[in-house]
Amino acid sequence: MSKKNKLSTRRKLHEFELQREKQEKEKKTMKLHAKKNKMKVDGSDKKKKRNFVVGKKKLKTKLSATAKAKAAQAMELDA
Repeated sequence: MSKKNKLSTRRKLHEFELQREKQEKEKKTMKLHAKKNKMKVDGSDKKKKRNFVVGKKKLKTKLSATAKAKAAQAMELDA
């Protein structure tokens, strides 16, 4: 029998190829997990901002007399 057709060499080659394929799959899954985790971190900030709504409701605030006086003083100091 030639070297190529020996059962032991074919078995070793087959096991080696299986091992290589397994390592490649593991690398791909690790890369995918890394990408997913990266996307989760980036996406979480955006989700938080979506829930916060600005400008739908107008707030009416009444200033007390002391607050009006303080505001007037502040305006005089600035000018």
